[in-house]
Amino acid sequence: MKAVVMAGGEGTRLRPLTSNQPKPMVPIVGKPCMEHILELLREHGLTDVIVTVAFLPQAIRSYFGEGDTLGLNVGYSVEESPLGTAGSVRLAARNQLDETFLVISGDALCDVDLTKLIEFHKERGAAVTIGLKSVENPLEFGIVVTDEEGRIERFLEKPSWGQVFSDTINTGIYVLEPEVLKHIPADRPYDFSKELFPYLLEMGRPLYGYVMDGYWQDIGNLDQYRQANFDALDERVRLNIPGIRIRGNVWLGEGVEIADLDQVEGPALIGNYTRIAPDATVGPYSVLSNSVTLRERARTTRSVVDASTHIGRSALIEGAILGRSCDIRAHVRIHEGVAIGDEVTTGAESVVMPGVRIYPYKEVESGSQINESLIWESRATTRLFGRDGVAGLVNVDLTPEVAVRIAAALGTALKRDARVVASRESAPACRMIKRAMITGFTSAGLEVADLRVLPSAVARHMLKSEGYEAGFHVGTSQVDPEVVQIRFFEQPGIQLSAALQKEIEKNFTRGELRRVGFTDIGRISYPARIRETYAQSLLASLDADAIRARGFRLVVDYGFSAASYVVPEVLGPLGVEAVSAHGFTSDRADPGTALLRESIGQVKQLVPAVGADFGVVFDRAAERLYLVDERGREIPVEQALLLFLRLIGSNGKRGKLAFPITVTSQVDRLLEGSGLEVVRTPASLADLTKAAAEDGVIFAGAVGGGYVFPEFLPAYDAIASLCNLLQLLAPVPGPLSQLVADLPAPTLVHRQLPCPWALKGVVMRVLTERLRDRRLDLLDGIKVFDERGWAQVLPDPDEPLIHIYAEGTTSERSKELEDEFRHMVEEIMETESAVAPV
Repeated sequence: MKAVVMAGGEGTRLRPLTSNQPKPMVPIVGKPCMEHILELLREHGLTDVIVTVAFLPQAIRSYFGEGDTLGLNVGYSVEESPLGTAGSVRLAARNQLDETFLVISGDALCDVDLTKLIEFHKERGAAVTIGLKSVENPLEFGIVVTDEEGRIERFLEKPSWGQVFSDTINTGIYVLEPEVLKHIPADRPYDFSKELFPYLLEMGRPLYGYVMDGYWQDIGNLDQYRQANFDALDERVRLNIPGIRIRGNVWLGEGVEIADLDQVEGPALIGNYTRIAPDATVGPYSVLSNSVTLRERARTTRSVVDASTHIGRSALIEGAILGRSCDIRAHVRIHEGVAIGDEVTTGAESVVMPGVRIYPYKEVESGSQINESLIWESRATTRLFGRDGVAGLVNVDLTPEVAVRIAAALGTALKRDARVVASRESAPACRMIKRAMITGFTSAGLEVADLRVLPSAVARHMLKSEGYEAGFHVGTSQVDPEVVQIRFFEQPGIQLSAALQKEIEKNFTRGELRRVGFTDIGRISYPARIRETYAQSLLASLDADAIRARGFRLVVDYGFSAASYVVPEVLGPLGVEAVSAHGFTSDRADPGTALLRESIGQVKQLVPAVGADFGVVFDRAAERLYLVDERGREIPVEQALLLFLRLIGSNGKRGKLAFPITVTSQVDRLLEGSGLEVVRTPASLADLTKAAAEDGVIFAGAVGGGYVFPEFLPAYDAIASLCNLLQLLAPVPGPLSQLVADLPAPTLVHRQLPCPWALKGVVMRVLTERLRDRRLDLLDGIKVFDERGWAQVLPDPDEPLIHIYAEGTTSERSKELEDEFRHMVEEIMETESAVAPV
């Protein structure tokens, strides 16, 4: 006997799950609902199947194919225009259904005994047998009234309680004789239960109903969908749940990464290759499909999460449904009854309130509270570049495919045959992304010099010394080792300009990418002796004799950076004795646990133990430098910047020094009478390095450990910073701690305020109007001066935040200024939120 599976439903009440896939493909415990139906047919010997498809038919055909993997013979009938349930079966029957056949829905979950239904049909000699089921609330279904023999007496479509004469409903499972199909018109939509069956009953044809035991659940809405998954976990319905069953009610897939099975509370399904981090928990009635990731302290409970979704640190998912490939960032709260479609990103610390639906491909901004459904619009900016290049969780939002497109977008913005230099950190994830980037560049016809594992400064130096047009460095975040950062730079080694960033974003979003022909594919080279060339160039810029004469002894913590490849090439010729730690070892080294604070703590112990003059710690990118004095005390980054200034101001050099507008005013006071000119820049690394590359600038720096010596390289370079610090200290007697003690105490305070993207512009406009009569600097944000000092309000370019900086003549005045402007910003946000339309 053949079976017809009706799989043409759109499932509008299941949106957003069915916005981009047909209803039969929604997953139940990790497999499409229709796959469970096909397995039921196979169990009852129905191996010849015709599937009627209409909405997104290719999704079904590409998944099931001809049914080989299920042991079935599957064919398809495509419904070009709506034909109704009966009309679609009539279309499928052409030259294929010439004997008794079964019709079943592909989007209603069941485990009923189809063999008994077919036997009943044959025993009664019926033309039609309808599978019936007793339900508690029959109002949403078609009621079928039968006599004692099971012969149908009447039909009622979705009755009121006053019309309920039976609790047996039509399940949409039918056994039919082929001759009934001749009563179905071909020129219009025609329905089984509303038209064909009442017509056959009028004709006196033998129509029977068979009340079936077992489970049957129409998956008509999101609550029913969620309940069907929970019923499967409770084994109220017999399904072939994938995975190994452990502890009675937990199913564990292949390749699952989990530290302790006690992190899972059953009933639950953990799909293949799912990663559950330490301290993450899977609560009862959690269904996690294949390749889901739960980061540290994340929790799911009573929720269905589809494949390849990433759930960030400390996120909480309660009673929700999440689609495929979603990116749920850290500290997100998703509440009961929420349904989120495929490929949705929810920013960190956002809250999705109960019952909200978010349709596929939307992005929710960080820190927002979503009270109403998102159907058409996104609640976030769509920028590719952040403040420090492009960053993302590897294989979540920064995949090899994305990396190829980014590189091709930059390659398109550059001329054909341009030369690009590439470098990376040691992690295998960085290697993967770098190789994908190289593929993108060569596809656009560019030549790439691959430096493999070296600090970004070495790659930047090649732009300045050998005329490469652009470069990039792939590294990991100091905060989150699973976040990969791609830093880009242009001539002469500075950060990528805003104009070029916009050009890349335009090419990336529009897909306007140059693809060259077979003979024009770019070449890849592996330059030799690059670190030696860099070291020699750096040594040539220093007073090596003075440094050697001082005879420094240092503790150097490389922070697992590739600086360990280069620093010995420099410190050796300078006669510096170095005790090193956390050197680069191999591609398999995992620096994720060696956080910056831990490295600094170890150096604080090592420096006095070995009698070093001071200690230095490199960040993982070898761009920023952190200092520890000879007593083992950390020098705060604010003081370290002032230390460089005092040393530069006393060595007799003349020129300009560049600083972001947010840096302390003590730099101006410290350099008074030195003949050095202070240049202020907007608070971005791109603007700072651009200013550093201008004529006459001898130093640039910002709070955070980043220093620029433009005569050698107009970019952050921890190796060059260390060497220049040695040169500056060489003629200065006394220990480092004494120099720091003589520096002025910092009074600058910094506060971050959460601010929705939509209110940032309003806050800045209202502030400008209120402060127009005061002394202002509008270089970047709003900087206000008065007799107490200054305060600055600056919107964050990447996050829904506003920064407030304040510096008074005393710490008390700094706090007073910060309080004043914080209250002002909060009052504006509160007022504007109150009048904003709902």
